[in-house]
Amino acid sequence: MTTLPATGDSITFRKTMTVAEQGFFTGITGNMTKSHVDRAYAKSVDLPDMSVFELAAAGLLTTALGRLCGADWRIGNFNVAFGASFPVGSSLAATATVTEATDQAIDCTLTIAVEGTETITGTARMVPLKG
Repeated sequence: MTTLPATGDSITFRKTMTVAEQGFFTGITGNMTKSHVDRAYAKSVDLPDMSVFELAAAGLLTTALGRLCGADWRIGNFNVAFGASFPVGSSLAATATVTEATDQAIDCTLTIAVEGTETITGTARMVPLKG
């Protein structure tokens, strides 16, 4: 097993969410919610553009968790709250920070900042891949 991260260790994964990725996520999930797939509809309800799929954005946190904890760990619990929608083309910074680490679990806080504003928050517990 790899060395445990220490309390306070943190990793941020940055990505700009594109129209192409929005299309891929639509295809993968089958989610056809108008605010996510119809630019004209999104603008008609005063959004600047289609909204990024919340779970696509939260998926960036799994990258941060994987890089922080390593290949010997998997997600055991994942809990996030979505504070606001944000448009396709937004730049996201997904951060995972260790709050406690033992051989049985690594607990982390999670945040996603969109254009510098914290929009998604949560927690995760990583557990050993085997066991």
